[in-house]
Amino acid sequence: MTETTEPSATAVDPSATDPAATFSELYGGEPDGIWAAPGRVNLIGEYTDFNDGFVMPLALPHTAVAAVSRRDDGVLRLYSSDVPGGVVSLRVDELAPHSGHGWAAYPAGVLWALREAGHPVTGADFALASTVPTGAGLSSSAALEVVTALALNDLFRLGLSGPELAVVGRRAENDFVGVPCGIMDQMASACCTEGHALHLDTRDLSLRQVPFDLAAQGLTLLVVDTRVKHALGDGAYAERRAGCEEGARLLGIPMLRDLPHENLAAALTTLADAGADESVVRYVRHVVGDNRRVEQVIALLDAGDVRAAGPVLNEGHRSLRDDLRVSCPELDLVVAAANEAGALGARMTGGGFGGSAVVLVEEAAAGTVTKAVSEAFAAAGHAAPGIFEAIPWAGARRLG
Repeated sequence: MTETTEPSATAVDPSATDPAATFSELYGGEPDGIWAAPGRVNLIGEYTDFNDGFVMPLALPHTAVAAVSRRDDGVLRLYSSDVPGGVVSLRVDELAPHSGHGWAAYPAGVLWALREAGHPVTGADFALASTVPTGAGLSSSAALEVVTALALNDLFRLGLSGPELAVVGRRAENDFVGVPCGIMDQMASACCTEGHALHLDTRDLSLRQVPFDLAAQGLTLLVVDTRVKHALGDGAYAERRAGCEEGARLLGIPMLRDLPHENLAAALTTLADAGADESVVRYVRHVVGDNRRVEQVIALLDAGDVRAAGPVLNEGHRSLRDDLRVSCPELDLVVAAANEAGALGARMTGGGFGGSAVVLVEEAAAGTVTKAVSEAFAAAGHAAPGIFEAIPWAGARRLG
């Protein structure tokens, strides 16, 4: 594949956040349009999406924005103001999976996935900028994939729906980049609506927008970015996915989604009798438990009793820490310090091994909990965490 790095005609500040202005400096002229796609935070339901299970994410104001123009000459040019370097230029007919390209593999993979699906996408110029923190477990890669997919969908008049764009993004990440993620992140970025959480069935991609107005109940959901960078391509994520698939195989079911919680104890005995590795037993226990926890939180939201979701979050964190073993000392410290300071509940969110945690607090206690977590990090010698309120945001959309 041909790949070149082109210097821009005029220097472009890598920290620039106005992709339209950057586009004009890089390529000359105005872009055909500007699109945005958000990151997400997952309230409950972790490592369930590749098991055909349930999840409950909400989009965040942190957003990837793309200024884009269509090309018809088979060239894809990509620039990110968040990554040092120039424009990455690729031939669309030479795009191939697992061929590198760093950050550019995510948008390039989307164009590849669209062409693999038979869509006549012939190239584009992109200027991208994002406020979604990388490595924080807030779906920076999915935001990049979805904003790319939406822009190409509009420019080439493909007529794809939000869920269809999410599937394209997942294929790009699975098959082109090589990360075996599920569908939750892309669906959240493509399909969330402002003021709502997304109750998603990842088996058939059916979804329900659940009103999520914590302020009306005097509550706040905090996101704590530990600043510990995680990477899902290092094998640990794939190992857990493979363990879940092995558990389903040994139990004779298509996916762990098909194991009811009331049958879990008997299933764990079956796995032990079959000689399953103890890690497989733990993974199965977590996935089935977290599917149930999603249903519990949905029921509490519907009943207007969000405070009672706090213990469910704590239970979910213990499962992620002890059964799935994807937490880390910094995430555990967030949960412990927040709960000691009066939080209603907390858990790590995302793929783990770093990244972020969510903390459910009384609005009046948010400052106290924030201070306690920050002080705990300082006392432990960690870098100061990033802490912000999770505001349910709109999904991917065209801005201009």
